[in-house]
Amino acid sequence: MSNQVEPGTVGSAAAGPGPAGLAAQTAQVPQAAGAPVSYPQPYHGRSVSWVAVSLIMAGFLIGGLALVFGPTWWLFWVGAGVAAVGGLLALATNIFEDWY
Repeated sequence: MSNQVEPGTVGSAAAGPGPAGLAAQTAQVPQAAGAPVSYPQPYHGRSVSWVAVSLIMAGFLIGGLALVFGPTWWLFWVGAGVAAVGGLLALATNIFEDWY
């Protein structure tokens, strides 16, 4: 049990000090005076994917609140429609290809 980390195991995947992946996140960006600096994107996904997910979440929130705060079935169906539009937008823009 004491020699669990050997070459080729998951423990050797960390390329640098600290937790796995920390060295890749804190990359040095060289900067000359007056040169524009481009930092890595702090989040994954495209803007249209974030909009689709936000629509789905808003639809579920509207529908859920409509069920909790009274028998307002029209508001429930509005929430279901918003969630459906968000789902269709997600499918149309191929949201599952944002995984990287």
